[in-house]
Amino acid sequence: MQATTSAEVGQTAPEFKLKGPGGQWVSLSEFLGKKNVVLVFYPLAFSPVCTHQLPALEKEMPRLRALEAEVLGISVDSHYANEAYAQKLKLSFPLLGDFRKEVSAAYGVLNPDTLFSNRTLFVVDKQGTIVHRQQTPTNADLPDNERMIAALESLRPKLA
Repeated sequence: MQATTSAEVGQTAPEFKLKGPGGQWVSLSEFLGKKNVVLVFYPLAFSPVCTHQLPALEKEMPRLRALEAEVLGISVDSHYANEAYAQKLKLSFPLLGDFRKEVSAAYGVLNPDTLFSNRTLFVVDKQGTIVHRQQTPTNADLPDNERMIAALESLRPKLA
């Protein structure tokens, strides 16, 4: 399965419904009007770089929650593997299984050579619009969390 399009800044984020912890379904639309969403596409559970990236995001959770953001990690692993991985890393945000690779393809981050997603962050505002996209040059690189946080800060209401 190869992505033919890429989700870009200014576009409506593609809707999805994926299994998370305990096999519970999580959809993007359940956050509409309530929370900004940070989508964290990562290549594989239990891999070395992801094992550094996700705990670094966990350390930012107080700031992210203050910015009314929910974090959803997404990989092509099963929800079972992601649940075990999240428990191992002591994450407070859910990791979702895109086992069929449909969501990674819809967002344009599915690598056709490896069939897992490229390391990419999206910030989706409360209205469902992508306001930030950051894909690392290689899957060995980490995204800049400060750029993601700056995108979330730009969504705060401006005081007169």
